[in-house]
Amino acid sequence: MLLFIVLAAIVVLLLLITVVKLNPFVALIVTAIGTGLAAGMPLFTTEDHTGIIDSIKTGMGNTLGFLAVVLALGTMLGKMMAESGGAERIARTLIRLFGEKNVHWAMMFVAFLVGIPVFFQVGFVLLIPLVFTIARQTGVSLVKIGVPLVAGLSVVHGLVPPHPAAMAAVGIFDADVGRTILYALIVGLPTAILAGPLYGKWIGNRIHKSVPKEMGDQLTENGDTNKLPGFFNTLFTILVPVFLMLIASIADLALEKGTILFQACKFVGDPIVALLIATIYSFFSLGFFRGMSRDRILKFTNDCLAPTATILLVIGAGGAFNRVLLDSGIGDYIAEIATASHLSPILLGWGIAAMIRVATGSATVSMMTAAGIVAPIAAIVPGVNVELLVLATGAGSLILSHVNDSGFWLIKEYFGMTVKETLMTWTALETIISVAALAFILTLDLFV
Repeated sequence: MLLFIVLAAIVVLLLLITVVKLNPFVALIVTAIGTGLAAGMPLFTTEDHTGIIDSIKTGMGNTLGFLAVVLALGTMLGKMMAESGGAERIARTLIRLFGEKNVHWAMMFVAFLVGIPVFFQVGFVLLIPLVFTIARQTGVSLVKIGVPLVAGLSVVHGLVPPHPAAMAAVGIFDADVGRTILYALIVGLPTAILAGPLYGKWIGNRIHKSVPKEMGDQLTENGDTNKLPGFFNTLFTILVPVFLMLIASIADLALEKGTILFQACKFVGDPIVALLIATIYSFFSLGFFRGMSRDRILKFTNDCLAPTATILLVIGAGGAFNRVLLDSGIGDYIAEIATASHLSPILLGWGIAAMIRVATGSATVSMMTAAGIVAPIAAIVPGVNVELLVLATGAGSLILSHVNDSGFWLIKEYFGMTVKETLMTWTALETIISVAALAFILTLDLFV
């Protein structure tokens, strides 16, 4: 019966989002309440059982208590990169190093680097003017240059903390942030290469698109390169939080617990502190030291927070649904079944995330839901690498983006493609990312 309840909950969640067109936040809360009622949870907490309302409050609070800070700081860091021209400096430098013939390789690396501190949509809007400019200057198909760009951004968005869904999954699985980042880079780079430059070159030779005139005229301009920040200054600013979080992971392995040095490394490597340090550093390295006023920086950091509200609410509701699954006993029951079936949690996490992604179009919803279902299994199955489990759910959440995904229409409109062409480019590259990442994750699981 409990298994039927969780399957019905997933189906109801998908129907509410896809057919009823209910906001994902509302859909997740409604599904969480319905799941609790069906599983026999009391409405309010008693001496013996946690109530549905308290379970939702706890799940949402625990998830957002950590993630809201990370999301806000990461958004501010990305905004400083955008407004300072740091992203453009990195792009121009790498393109000069790679040369025009290999410009599609340069775009993949640019996207991979720029995508670390910013959301997919932000990174795309940030870098698409550069893609248009290069396509016009070189005459190369927009598809050949654009596919590596979106591949790099998508891989980082789905796999690499501190991106919101990946960071939330780290918390749900109780994984180590530093190791997750390290494994994500090991898995992500070859995955981005396959889906980006390699597939982009192949499909670009078959679909030749020029820059859409109106969009191109609006977004292409020759800026003054002397006003852009330095390459190494920008690169260091982006990588500060990554370095600090890796220091904390190295401290776990190399330093004696309880020492002052160990505590200091763990403190600066905590995701909140690491992003706080990086964000404040960016105010100086990309702002004050380059002539920005305090009022201008304040305006940037205020304006950039509004779009994060929806993302935060969906993730918080996903945490609430996850908590109801745990408090109702459903999670433990599914864990027992999965343990008895000897099904790999990594494959299970990838598969559940993939199914929800295809049905809802939301990578965030699918990753959060899959993590909530698989986390109890991972907790009792011996030998599970929870860091790789984070990556597996992230990889599954990227598969087969189609017409129910806002990213699909974003790519279609900016590249001036038909629905069929978008399916052959964007949908195909997302599926390549998902399957290739799973293959690399399973391979890495043999060694770590």
